Amino acid sequence: MPRRAVREKSPARRVAEQRSGEAEATAPSSRLTLLLDTNVVLDVILARAPWDTEAVLLLDTIARGRASAWVASHALTTVHYIVEREKGRSAAVTAVGDLLQLVGVVPLDTADFQRALAMGLKDYEDAVQAAACLRIGADFLVTRNARDFKGAPVEPRSAGEVLAFLAGSTSE
Repeated sequence: MPRRAVREKSPARRVAEQRSGEAEATAPSSRLTLLLDTNVVLDVILARAPWDTEAVLLLDTIARGRASAWVASHALTTVHYIVEREKGRSAAVTAVGDLLQLVGVVPLDTADFQRALAMGLKDYEDAVQAAACLRIGADFLVTRNARDFKGAPVEPRSAGEVLAFLAGSTSE
């Protein structure tokens, strides 16, 4: 079996287990709203170094209620497809199930896909991510490819940048 193929307990599962034991009321009312780009989710699930380290820390932070996280609905099928191709069907089902316990899903409709087309980004999938971000009023779109969102009406940030932002907001 590959060295870091599938973790004994995925970060999303650890986080979901932690969350189930915590009262929802402990989360601050002014917490950040984040849209997680597909690459950040896959970095965690597939343990893609070096990006997985900060992404795992961010998911742990989300689980502790410091931010709420969302994924665009279309990202779930992409995550399942890629994880299944890399690790098999069982790992894909587990990964998506664990993810759904940790994050919300942004429902997208015709208007969101049209909005994405109008953005004029090079990659339509990135534009759909940006539209999902706008749909929920996210503070940041967490990605490791901020340059892909140049010109989009969203605030792209890396997992590390969001962690630093959250660390700074606790010291105020």
